[in-house]
Amino acid sequence: MEISIRPVRSNADYAAWREVRLAVLPDERAPTIEELQIQAGPHHQYVLAELNGAVAGSGFVGKSNLTGQAAVAPRVLPACRRQGVGSEILRVLAQDATAMGFLIAGANAVDAGSARFAERHGFREVDREVEQVRAIGDEPEPQAPPGVTILPVSARPELWLAAYGVVGAQAFQDMATVAVLDVTADEWQRDWITDPNAMFVAVADGEVIGCAGLMPDPDEPRRAEHALTAVRRDWRRRGVAAALKRTSLAWAAANGFSEVYTWTQRGNDDMRALNTHLGFRTRSESIRMQATLPLAT
Repeated sequence: MEISIRPVRSNADYAAWREVRLAVLPDERAPTIEELQIQAGPHHQYVLAELNGAVAGSGFVGKSNLTGQAAVAPRVLPACRRQGVGSEILRVLAQDATAMGFLIAGANAVDAGSARFAERHGFREVDREVEQVRAIGDEPEPQAPPGVTILPVSARPELWLAAYGVVGAQAFQDMATVAVLDVTADEWQRDWITDPNAMFVAVADGEVIGCAGLMPDPDEPRRAEHALTAVRRDWRRRGVAAALKRTSLAWAAANGFSEVYTWTQRGNDDMRALNTHLGFRTRSESIRMQATLPLAT
């Protein structure tokens, strides 16, 4: 039995990487080949694992959105598990993360088996994220609070960067994560929006005070992930977040979507309560695991 790990280089490699991602996480949106190629670089690397010459798994290592951490994501096709493939992928990813200068690696375990695998390699649970899902039906026309206008980013593209400067920065500081989020302006414009028609900003007195929207799934045209919902601190608890979410749901209905899903941190009770109020139901949990580098593998 021969296990080999190699970097992703060609379009065919990226397609194979996506196939593994889709097989392991079928209910989640996978980045497109173009998105993967744009993100790839010295601090954002993708690998493929082969077992006896056939693709058996994939991996990702790079800068996490959590300050000071690397993100690692070893994935193995179900038919190829328990043969050492996952351990070999993780070993390579951890070495690369250490070479990048990181002292901490974080990963998400989608089930108890994945968590046990991570624990065997020195990871421990530090947080959980809750997935909530909403079926799309005949959605009512959303009503914005007095003095607030909600419009798609496509109508005024410059407002997305403006949202990063105030709304995004405050949201990243306030989110119930194990470390403060570290998202650059370039990452905000590259990774946090995919369709300007499906992303919305709330504007009051000429300034952006909130944002929310959807990231349509290229592999499941009737499904979309609900992106970050954030509101400027002085406008919170005034109905802006609910109006933005209702606008997103109405857009989904108008554009033929049947399902929207979203993830929130375990400590973000307010957002989960709002989602529940809007008809979302809990579907699953993801376990956030963390380890000190270098790993003892």
